[in-house]
Amino acid sequence: MKQFQTTIEVSTHGAGLYEITRQAERFCTAAGQGLLTLFVRHTSASLTIQENADPDVQRDLNEFFRRLAPENAPWYRHVLEGADDMPAHIKAALTDVSLSIPVANGRPVLGTWQGIYLFEHRARPHARQVIAHLLSD
Repeated sequence: MKQFQTTIEVSTHGAGLYEITRQAERFCTAAGQGLLTLFVRHTSASLTIQENADPDVQRDLNEFFRRLAPENAPWYRHVLEGADDMPAHIKAALTDVSLSIPVANGRPVLGTWQGIYLFEHRARPHARQVIAHLLSD
């Protein structure tokens, strides 16, 4: 078994989904068969696998989460870092901080319309890090 690890840097410019499929695919070229683990090193961003064909899916997901965890809810106690911070933590708790994806022939095994996304939950720009770990034959 071989192991490889790298960091995927993602610069965000506000809340939304940022596709990192290509970066993950490039990282997997060293493998034949294996398992890719992705882990986001933040508590106000997450990872997801989602449709990458119709941008309305991303818009609808953003709107759903905005309504689910609105800013300035009167019951939030954690408010020192801005109106979007506690909602960002809630959104991250409801989604994934890590993903496990099979790898075959040096590529993540994704469905036709699936893409890998960093889901930024904060309004201001951030420099996010996704750790990619590959266990291969």
